[in-house]
Formats: sequence, C-alpha cells, structure tokens
Amino acid sequence: MNTEYKIAKDTYWVGKIDNREVPFHRLILAKGTTYNSYLLKTGKPTVIDTVDMEFGREYAERLSQFIDPMDIEYIVINHTEPDHSGGLAALSSRALNATIVCTAIAVPELQEMYKLHNRNFLVVNDGDTLDIGGKTLLFKETPYLHTAETMITYCVEDKILFPCDIFSTHVAVEKLFSDEAGFDITDDFKGYYSAIIHPHRRYVRTLIDAVQDLDIEMIAPSHGFLIREDIRKYIDLYDELSRETSEGKKAVIVYTTLKNNTKKMANILQDCLKANQIETEVWDADKSTAADILSSIASADAVFIGSSTRYADMIGNLEPILQEMKNMDLEGKLAAAFGSYGWSGEAIEVIQDYLNATNMIVQSTSEVIKTTGMIHIEFPIRVRFSPKAPDKVQKIKNAAEFVSDLLLSSY
Repeated sequence: MNTEYKIAKDTYWVGKIDNREVPFHRLILAKGTTYNSYLLKTGKPTVIDTVDMEFGREYAERLSQFIDPMDIEYIVINHTEPDHSGGLAALSSRALNATIVCTAIAVPELQEMYKLHNRNFLVVNDGDTLDIGGKTLLFKETPYLHTAETMITYCVEDKILFPCDIFSTHVAVEKLFSDEAGFDITDDFKGYYSAIIHPHRRYVRTLIDAVQDLDIEMIAPSHGFLIREDIRKYIDLYDELSRETSEGKKAVIVYTTLKNNTKKMANILQDCLKANQIETEVWDADKSTAADILSSIASADAVFIGSSTRYADMIGNLEPILQEMKNMDLEGKLAAAFGSYGWSGEAIEVIQDYLNATNMIVQSTSEVIKTTGMIHIEFPIRVRFSPKAPDKVQKIKNAAEFVSDLLLSSY
C-alpha cells in the first residue's frame, strides 16, 4: 500500500509502511511501524510531515508520481525527529518553491539537520491559521510531546487532526484505518503511549486543552492506524492514563550550605515537590543528627542530596551520611544530587559518585535523554552562585517535576 491513498476530499496518505522488526528508541518494534505522511491537493498544495530519513529518497520519488514537487507550496513539520522530518531533505531539493511551516524552535533544528539555511520558513504560534487554498490549517503548540518544538495541525474544513507522534501506534498496517484492522488496537495504542508519551505525562494536559474545543472526525497520526471511529475513546485514554497517580509518596532533601545558596535550592525543590502533593522533609546535615536523617531517608521514596563546594569538596557533616547510605538497602528509591558552586562544583559530582555506589535509582542527564529525549532536564542539578535568576529557578523546578512524575506515575 505504499501508494497514494485518499482519506478525505483532496487529502491523501503518501507514507511508508515498514514491516521489518524496526529498532526504535532502543526498542525493537516487533510489529514494524508506519510512517504516515499526508498530501493535501488544495489550491496551495501542502504536505504534512514526511517519513523516516532512511526512506527519504524513495519517498520523494514516489510523491513525485502524484504531484509535481515544484507545485508544492507548503511543507508542515509538526515534529523535527528524523522519523517524521527525515524525508524533508530529499523532498525540499525537489519542492524548491515550498515554504516550510513549523514552530520557532524547530527552525534552527531543521536548518542544521537538513542544510536548509537558505529556505523560506513560516513560523507559526499557538492558535495561528494558514489558508492553503480551499482548506484552513489551525496550529496548536504541544511542547514536550515529545520534544520542545512539537505542534499539532488541524484541518478545519475536514475536521482532521494531524497530531504527529500523539495518538500513534507502532504497527505496519495492512489497512490504514483502525476500524478496518480486524482486531482491537487498544493494546497497541496503550503500548505506544507507555513507551513514547507517558514519560512526558505532565504535558499531556496541554494536549487535552488544545483539542477540547476541536470537532474531530478523524485522527491522522504519524505512526500506525488512522482513527475515525470512537475518537473520544482514544482522547479520553490519554487523559485517563496521564492522570493515573500513586499517592502517599515521600521525598527527603538533605543538604549542607556555605552561603545559603544550596539551602535556597533545597527550598525550591521542597516547594515544587509539595506542589505536586509529595510529602517532603528537609534536613540541614549540620543542624540535625545523622541518625534522624538516615531514618528519614529509609522511609522515603526519593532522596535529594546537596552541598556547596569548597576547595573542590563537600562541606559540613554530609560525607558520613553518604558513607552510611552505601550500607543501607535503598533499592527502588530515586536519588538526585544538587548544589550551588562558584567555580567547578566538584562537591556535586562527589555526591553523585556516592549515590551511584548505593542501590538507588540515581538520576542523570544521560539517562533522562536516553529514556525521554528531553534535554531541558539536568541531573545532577548544578547552579552557579545564587539560584535567584528565573532560568536557574526553572532548572531546579524541571528536575523536581521530573522526579515528581516518576514518583506519582502508576501506569
């Protein structure tokens, strides 16, 4: 079915079915996947998303059978990840008149990825519309579903939602529509949500808000089945799954501080955790007994350990606590290091080393990137000097919210 396939008036599926066992996000997609791309043959012909970069040339050649690429006026890129934007390089080399439509964050990414510095871009913001000659596209920003630049596109006249990764399934489809699949796609739908979207569950609320006033008669995602029946069921599943939480979670924050900057970080962490309904205890290791602190840690679900740096090391009474933690059974608990520093901040890395020597689940930037693709969350949490500036406060909040989501998720 790797041909033009009509899904609505003047709207066609022009994607690629990949029925191999596909390596993807360090997973193997046993059922393969489908890279869905759409061609709207309107007065201003428009392509919405492309295919994986592995099939870029094949995609551009096949699309050329259905339309002269020089007639394409717009190429909408909802999400820059190469399994969606990968065909852009090959297509744009043929569609020389096309303007690329995306969010502001996406522009430099696409320029660098596909050497498109000299191409025309149309930056769209949340709620913007675009007349493509007989149809109107409405754009909604949905950041971190699952990267910062992501948006969704809605065709007003056809009532079709093009949400890219959102509402997808990883299946090499034999029939495009879920109601023609011959089986219930719910497990595949939930499986995709769990693997790709759930790590970003906090941002699903943005999606639900974005679609609540839209009259949607078809969901045309970038992977797997198109949905035209029971649409509310699938939207509600995202709503429900993103709300499923565990209650009664506890976090402990232990710190030592030199000029109160690390203490301020601890207070920001505490405020954010409490705002997420997580019971939080805060301990100054220089003003509390080690026994009390270790007892609190033993009963916690997440532990944050922080110190200022002086002469390339931790300060105060923190090290004996970290030494004792190596002898405790802390399996299953989340852990994160943090601290303020003036020069290179070695104390934070020393704490990270101690935490790695325990059997806790220690947060690291590397692991966050590998499991979620998010690059705005950093562990250990390092702040130079005072954590007063908005960007520094946001860095601390991002980390606290990430740990909160891990603690609260019951899915």
